[in-house]
Amino acid sequence: MDTPTSTYRLQLTPEFGFDKARAVLPYLRGIGADWIYLSPVLQAASGSTHGYDVVDPTRVSDALGGPERFRALTDAAHEAGMGVLVDIVPNHLGVQVPRENAWWWDVLRHGEASEHARVFDIDWAAGDGRVLLPVIGDDDMPTVPGAPIGNLVVDPAAGVLRYHDNEFPLAPGSAEGEPPSDAPDAAAEQLLTGDAAMRVHAMQHYRLIHWRQGDFTLNYRRFFTVTGLAGVRVEDPDVFEATHAEILRWVREGLVDGLRVDHPDGLRDPAGYLERLAERTGGVYVVVEKILEPGERLEASWATTGTTGYDALGEIDRILTDPESEGALDELTSARTGSDPRDWHALVHEMKRDMTDGPLHAEVNRITRELTSAGVDHPDIVDAVSELLAWFPVYRTYLPDGGEHLDEAVRGARAARPDLDEAIDAVLPALRDPEHPAAQRLQMTSGMVMAKAVEDRAFYRYSRLTSLNEVGGDPSVFSISLEQFHELQRERQATCPLTMTTLSTHDTKRGEDVRAAITVLSEVPELWEDTLVQLMEAAPISHPGFANLLWQAVVGAWPATRQRLKDYALKAAREAGDRTSWTMPDDGFEGELRAAVDAVFDDAVVASLVQNFAEQIREARNSNALTAKLIQLTMPGVPDVYQGSELWRNTLVDPDNRRPVDYGARASALQGILSGVLPPIDHTGAVKLLVTAAALLLRRDRPQLFDSYEPVVATGPAAQHAVAFSRGGAITVATRLPLTLDDGGGWGDTMLHLPEGEWIDQLTARPYRGGSPVSIAALLGTYPVALLARAE
Repeated sequence: MDTPTSTYRLQLTPEFGFDKARAVLPYLRGIGADWIYLSPVLQAASGSTHGYDVVDPTRVSDALGGPERFRALTDAAHEAGMGVLVDIVPNHLGVQVPRENAWWWDVLRHGEASEHARVFDIDWAAGDGRVLLPVIGDDDMPTVPGAPIGNLVVDPAAGVLRYHDNEFPLAPGSAEGEPPSDAPDAAAEQLLTGDAAMRVHAMQHYRLIHWRQGDFTLNYRRFFTVTGLAGVRVEDPDVFEATHAEILRWVREGLVDGLRVDHPDGLRDPAGYLERLAERTGGVYVVVEKILEPGERLEASWATTGTTGYDALGEIDRILTDPESEGALDELTSARTGSDPRDWHALVHEMKRDMTDGPLHAEVNRITRELTSAGVDHPDIVDAVSELLAWFPVYRTYLPDGGEHLDEAVRGARAARPDLDEAIDAVLPALRDPEHPAAQRLQMTSGMVMAKAVEDRAFYRYSRLTSLNEVGGDPSVFSISLEQFHELQRERQATCPLTMTTLSTHDTKRGEDVRAAITVLSEVPELWEDTLVQLMEAAPISHPGFANLLWQAVVGAWPATRQRLKDYALKAAREAGDRTSWTMPDDGFEGELRAAVDAVFDDAVVASLVQNFAEQIREARNSNALTAKLIQLTMPGVPDVYQGSELWRNTLVDPDNRRPVDYGARASALQGILSGVLPPIDHTGAVKLLVTAAALLLRRDRPQLFDSYEPVVATGPAAQHAVAFSRGGAITVATRLPLTLDDGGGWGDTMLHLPEGEWIDQLTARPYRGGSPVSIAALLGTYPVALLARAE
């Protein structure tokens, strides 16, 4: 199996397609990237900016350049000595515009008789043999049973039923014999409206329902709450072959060297899927977007080399967080926002019940249908299933593996709701049985509940230190010690040395440099409290908890444009869902947020507060960012560099983190570095590019230096401020808690004990002799990090 020493993630879009990706290959090769890592490349919905809404899995995206340009890109990568890793999406297909997905269109036209019906995860019985499509708006919903749906039109000549801009196919023969509507314009075009259109609608293999009913009565599996993404039954061998034929061709013909599997937790049988994928690809390098909770381990039996790296991200953030400030930030959060930051798990449970009782109730109903159809019944069965889902400590189980997590959910549910004991007893035998459809469905659903409740809701309500509110992280775990960090790296090296590591992705809530800035707050809680209080007074927001979260984002992303901050404030507030939401926006509250952001640019007091605080933490932020980058690039695992993050990149949540990257500026900065220039730590971020290139080039050109893991001992008054480890022939030295370090008088006579031999710093080219203690003050005199390699 070919494996990368590193990857570089490219977000492909119609504006940045295969040809433009090909154009940046020399630059990527120049910084040491070993493989390019592409976002999905199959045909996606029109206008897609991310590619996860694949509508045709049998062909490469025309919008990105089509199959010939894709081959040109992969050929060029291989000619440059680089591998190709491609993101694939086995869980769902895009169906937002039915006509764009030929398989979905055929299912809507022919129903269960469609040759493609088995592709989609549809509960036909729950819809009386029809697919329920939640598209009808409030104004068009009949107020009287049997009355026509507003704006419903049938066009027999075109063979479609239209609702506003939506088109759906007509079942063969379903519009025959219907006289045209009475309206003159309709008659001229032979269109059917009113009762005539309703009679045709009643004969279709789908039924249009109110958009809110999708949360409760939807009868096809979707991706989370996105009704425009329909779940695929990839566990069916024929469906696997149909949806993977093109992907398998890439591997067979040598276009692609590895695959990244999106959202495996949505699949009925992730282990079986990965095993089949390995068999059909000959065992190429595969990583999975599996979100591991703290302390959780990837299933050892899976045919994969590891995860996409969120677990590593969380470890790095927490080694840089000052444990001494946890109490102070608890008090600040409580005093200024009125919330209890220690109640994270209570908040998670509440948000999960919000999801199971609301946006994901259709999924709960489907689990209960699986139970009742097998003879399991109880008046409180829906409540019991919802409560169990709300107490899951991890995204999902993989029965028979992970049964202890189900046991933990049972204990939590019983303790919180003793009134549900009998109902829980009734459903447990089925939910413990790995072969029971209800157990399989529960496992597919628990991850949806976790993701929507935590990532898309609780993370936007919990504001103690938002650099910890990241995918796969538990914000109640405030920091980890050096000893814990080293033990985690030893374990990663021993169990999954080829897993991916990351600092930023297309899904992170805040980019790595924004988190590096926010982490500094843990070193200056008093200064942050003083600044926050003044900001809240100068630019009032009636929700103090959200104000705390928003102002952290502002100072963390500073400098930023007005529109970027407004877009973030709106998305974050609607995701939080307590004062405004996507489905019920509150114009008044959203106006407060816009006014607060405007004040950053228009009010001298607010502008001064933001700029002064950002300047006070700037050096520490830069130190944190360089430390995080070097650790991630040199720790055990295969490091991924998310596009553009080799320079300062103060991105927030998507789509902000998918903005175009200026590769021309990066290539120019690289030329300076390669010519021997040591860049200062300034606004250009060239020093971060130096760190990135030095680490990636060393890993690519001398991979034998990275075959083990051992801490390197520091001694002296500031020893706890040094993160130092050896990978065999390469040693990373990095600074943690830089402000506290300065307050304590700096490194002083703190020493690092290097192994015997001659070592060269890959950043400064300075040599060091091992075998005796080396002054860390001298070692880190130019930069807060050093990368030492044994002299050749």
